[in-house]
Amino acid sequence: MTRRLAIAVCVAIAAPASAQAPPSTLRMTCADAMAFVRRDGSATMSPQIGKTERFVHDRSLCGLTEIAELRFVPTRDNIECPVGYRCREPDYGDWDWP
Repeated sequence: MTRRLAIAVCVAIAAPASAQAPPSTLRMTCADAMAFVRRDGSATMSPQIGKTERFVHDRSLCGLTEIAELRFVPTRDNIECPVGYRCREPDYGDWDWP
């Protein structure tokens, strides 16, 4: 009995921890998805199968050279929910030139 317990403990310790998949926005209401981002300031969610994105509550959570772009994602009750912002490096077209 003790030997089996020792083997079970060794197997449990040696087994790699499986990564938990980020929550899907398609299973949340728009209000829940927005609250999820607002609560922690940033959150990783899956707006579509096989794709994950990091959403932030405001620009202060982006890098110094990044801009915050408002993101609309599908949720259970809203096809275009303004869940939060996505941080990204600006492109040439993002600057207003005279």
